[in-house]
Amino acid sequence: MHYNTIMSQLQTFIPRHHFENLAKNHFGDRYVKKFTCWNQFTTMLYAQVKGCDSLRDIQNGFAAQSHKLYHLGLPLVKRSTLADANQTRDYRIYEKMFYKLLERCKDITPKHKFKFKNPLYTLDATVIDLCLSTFDWAKFRTTKGAIKLHYQFNNTTQIPSFLVVTDAKQHEITVARSFFNIVADSIYCMDKGYIDFAWLYSIEQLHAFFVTRAKDNLNYSVVGQQQIDTKKGILSDEVIELAGFYQKKDYPENLRLIKYFDKEQQKYLTFLTNNFRLSAYTISQIYKARWQVEIFFKWIKQNLKIKTFFGTSPNAVLTQIWIAMCYFLLLAYIKYQTKYKYSLFYLHSLIKHTVLERLNLIDLLNVTDKILPKIKNTEQQCYLPLY
Repeated sequence: MHYNTIMSQLQTFIPRHHFENLAKNHFGDRYVKKFTCWNQFTTMLYAQVKGCDSLRDIQNGFAAQSHKLYHLGLPLVKRSTLADANQTRDYRIYEKMFYKLLERCKDITPKHKFKFKNPLYTLDATVIDLCLSTFDWAKFRTTKGAIKLHYQFNNTTQIPSFLVVTDAKQHEITVARSFFNIVADSIYCMDKGYIDFAWLYSIEQLHAFFVTRAKDNLNYSVVGQQQIDTKKGILSDEVIELAGFYQKKDYPENLRLIKYFDKEQQKYLTFLTNNFRLSAYTISQIYKARWQVEIFFKWIKQNLKIKTFFGTSPNAVLTQIWIAMCYFLLLAYIKYQTKYKYSLFYLHSLIKHTVLERLNLIDLLNVTDKILPKIKNTEQQCYLPLY
C-alpha cells in the first residue's frame, strides 16, 4: 500500500487556507517566484522535527532525500534562499499561525485534576542565552546576550495559551501588566517575581484569583484566623491586611496568608492569595502545579531548536521560535486527538526518525521500537544529487 511521508501527513494538520491568508496579509509571498512562505514553513518545521543544527544540515538532509521532496511540494532547498526568507519574511505570519493551531488544541486537551472548575494558569518566563558578538541587538549584560520567553501556561490543557518574546532586560511583571489578559473566575499562579500589589489588585477587581509566594519582608497585620488541617502540612491560615503605606494603598482589601510545610522537599513555604473559597491545602497544591511550566520549559529547551538559531536577525530568531511552538502544538494535537498513550517526548522521537518515511501516521503511533524497523519502507537506497 502506498502512503505519503510522515512529513506530508503532518502538513495536513495545518489549516492551509488560514496560512495562505496570513501570508497574503503580511505580504510574505510578494515578488516570490519559487520558495514561498509555505515552503519556508515546511522547511523550518522539518528542521525542528529532525533537530538540524545549521542551514547546511537542513540542505544536506533534503538533498539526501531529494526523491521524496515532491510529497512536500518543495523545490530543492538552498541555504541562501532559506536564510533570505528567514531574514525578510514577517515572523508574525508564524506567530498568528501558532494561535490558529492553539484554537484547535483547546477542545481536545485533558482537564486539570483539581475538583474546582476554575481555569488554572501559570505565569512564568525563561531566558534563552545568545552570543552577544553575533546577536548584538539582544544585549542583556555587558558581555552577555539573551532573549526572554514570557508564557501564560494553561495548566488545564498543558499547553501555553499566550507567549511574548522580549529582550532579557524586560522584567516579568512589566510584560504581565502590558500583555497578559486576565479572565474573570480564573486562577493565576506565579512566583515572587510577579508581586506588584497594584497589579494583583487589578486581578481582584476583575474577579479573578491569584496564588503566589509571599516575600520574606512582607509587612502585614493579622485580622482573622481560619481552621487548619495540620495532618496535611498546613501550619497556619490567616486573614491579613497589608501594613505598609504604599502596599496598603495599592491593595486595600484583605488577603489570605497560608504557611505550609512541604514534607517531600523539607521546606517551609508561605503562600499569598485572594481566594478564600478553596481549602488551604488546595492552595498549596495549586502552587505545586506551577512546576508543570518548569517541566514544559525543560522539554522545549531539550527537544526544540530554540537555543541555537539559523539566522542572527531578530526576525530570523522570532520566526524560528514561533515555528518551534507550532511544532509543539502539532505534537500535542496528535497526542490528544489520537489518545496516544505515551509521552510527547516518545512521540517526537518516533516522528523524528521516520519523518521522510512512507508510513501511515496512525499506524506509526501503535508501534514499538522493536516493530518499527520491520514496517519501514524498503525502498532503494537514497541517492545524493550531484551539484
